[in-house]
Amino acid sequence: MELNLAQQQVDSWIKTYGVRYFNELTNMALLTEEVGELARIIARTYGEQSFKESDKDRELGDEMADVLFVLICLANQTGVNLSDALAKNIAKKTVRDQERHTGNDKLR
Repeated sequence: MELNLAQQQVDSWIKTYGVRYFNELTNMALLTEEVGELARIIARTYGEQSFKESDKDRELGDEMADVLFVLICLANQTGVNLSDALAKNIAKKTVRDQERHTGNDKLR
């Protein structure tokens, strides 16, 4: 997966332009903030809320990228290889949920 490359690019950006990583607690707070901004756009685009003037120039992909960037920062800081973690997580879900969703009448 290309997540390894993304982790390297974020690390390079931080070292070149960001001076250093914010500490893990700050980045966790920033991740929460970015997820909230993503939720706002989704609620207004796909939900029942109307757009505020300040929301109209925001792009869904950009908000998702903000979430991903901070998540990658946290992975880099804590020594998590996201490619390995995602592969392991998919394998776990495959074993655990082999029949869970296909047998769910609510999803048909």
